[in-house]
Amino acid sequence: MSVRHALLALLSEGPKYGLQLREEFEARTGEVWPLNVGQVYTTLQRLERDGLVESDGDGQEGPQKGFRITAAGAQELTGWLRTPSDMSSPPRDELVMKVLVALRVPGTDARDVIQVHRRYLVQLMQQWTRLKEDAAEHDLAFGLVVDAELFRLDAVIRWLDAADGRLKRAAADQATAGRATAGRATGTTAARKPAPAPLPNLRRRTGTRR
Repeated sequence: MSVRHALLALLSEGPKYGLQLREEFEARTGEVWPLNVGQVYTTLQRLERDGLVESDGDGQEGPQKGFRITAAGAQELTGWLRTPSDMSSPPRDELVMKVLVALRVPGTDARDVIQVHRRYLVQLMQQWTRLKEDAAEHDLAFGLVVDAELFRLDAVIRWLDAADGRLKRAAADQATAGRATAGRATGTTAARKPAPAPLPNLRRRTGTRR
C-alpha cells in the first residue's frame, strides 16, 4: 500500500493538515488500515523534500500546519494511478513457503498443514461476509475493500485445494511406482508410467535470477 500516493490523492482535493490527512485516509480506505500520525508527517516531509507538496511557509511544526500538492505532485499521482503494478514475478507468499517447507520436514504431513490453514481462511471469509452484509452495502470504500478481501481469500483457498489434490495424486503415483518396483523384484511385470515432462524454466519466464 502506497501511503505516499494516498496522501497525494487526498491533497489533490485541496490543502489539508497532517491530522486531517490521517483521519481522511482511514475513512477513505474503509477504516481497515490504521495509520500512525507520525508516519503521516514523515511521509509529508519526504514529499516536500521531493517537491511534490508544499507546506505553510511560517516554519511552524504542529497539527495545524497545512500542506498542498504541487504540479509535480499531481503529475506523480497521475503516473502512479495509470502505471500497472509489477506482477511479473510470484510474490514470496508465506503460506506457499509453509507448504513447500512442510514437504521437507520429517514427520510432517503437508496435507495436514494445508487443512489447518484452509479452515482458518474459511472462518475469515465467513467473518468478512458478515461484515459485508452488515455495513459494506452502505459504505462504498469499505465495500470495495471487503470485495477485494473476499476474492483474495477465495483465491488462496482454491490454491490450497489444488495443492492438496496435487499432493494426493503424487502420493498415489509414488505408491503405484513402489508396487511396480516390488513386482519387478519378484519377477512380475507391471505397466510403467511414462516419465513426467520437464518443468518449465520459471526463472526465464519471470526474469528472476539465481
